[in-house]
Amino acid sequence: MPFEFEKQKIEDVILVKPKVFGDNRGFFMESYKKSDFYDNGIAVEFNQDNHSKSVKGVLRGLHYQEAPYGQAKLVRCGRGRIYDVAVDIRKDSKTFGEYVKVELSEENKHMLYIPEGFAHGFVVLSEEAELLYKASGEYAPQADRGVLWCDKDINIDWGIDFDPILSEKDQKQPTLKEIL
Repeated sequence: MPFEFEKQKIEDVILVKPKVFGDNRGFFMESYKKSDFYDNGIAVEFNQDNHSKSVKGVLRGLHYQEAPYGQAKLVRCGRGRIYDVAVDIRKDSKTFGEYVKVELSEENKHMLYIPEGFAHGFVVLSEEAELLYKASGEYAPQADRGVLWCDKDINIDWGIDFDPILSEKDQKQPTLKEIL
């Protein structure tokens, strides 16, 4: 199998480690294979691919789309290095308000599967980073929502010792308590 699937502390969030075939020419890897993903509990139809580029210190998030426009995501860092964060915002979940944080990079080539019902964000650790991710739903501006990146009740350890660069929108997001 060209992938290793690791359930995280929130078991619906899965770290995907692709098998990488490298030699003096470079490398080859499969970044998605429907049958392997379905066989390992990721039975999601992806409908949109996104690509973003950010500079060091940028923090994007925490973003989600409100039901019925929710999105599952499969996130990878094609260039650079980031910390990627998924926060469980499913009100009836036993892990509500908890988060998973993983390092994604062009070196490790890992991917993070984030199901619907999670807010997603990342912070750039390298000089630049490019994120490529699949989404199960198309972008719906009317359902675009967020949670404040520094919500004290979630208490995310972003692993940074600097003030992040934030969009105006991300500076003003509500706390988790405010979206309930």
